[in-house]
Amino acid sequence: MALHLIKLAVGCDSVKELKEWVAERMATAKKKGLPQRHIHITRMTPKREEEILAGGSLYWVIRGEIAAREKIIALEPFRDKDGIGRCRLVMQPKVIAVSPRPMRPFQGWRYLAEDAAPPDLTRSASKGVAAMPEPLRRELRDLGLL
Repeated sequence: MALHLIKLAVGCDSVKELKEWVAERMATAKKKGLPQRHIHITRMTPKREEEILAGGSLYWVIRGEIAAREKIIALEPFRDKDGIGRCRLVMQPKVIAVSPRPMRPFQGWRYLAEDAAPPDLTRSASKGVAAMPEPLRRELRDLGLL
């Protein structure tokens, strides 16, 4: 069973914005001749690496709800120029919208069990929900209609 990570997407207001941000980083990497992979650097290295690499994803919390995920393909611990331990979370550069679920703020990242992870939006019961604009989905969820 895969284990996931969850993290706040600080400064990001929508899944669309996250997708644009990742696409911009991939375009920059392509221009520089670097591999097409999305990297997020965090201070702590997950101890449960084997479970995460068995199909885990990084779930992003955007504006108070779990809203998107990216598949994790590698964890690369390293020391920065000041000698402080860090970890590169290496992900496939594909942002997948998930069925929105409220999430309170927290610091750093947390583990997220497979059975607690929201389903992908395109795989959820209602295909019509996936076609809705994100602000409308958010408003309907806030009203308790989704």
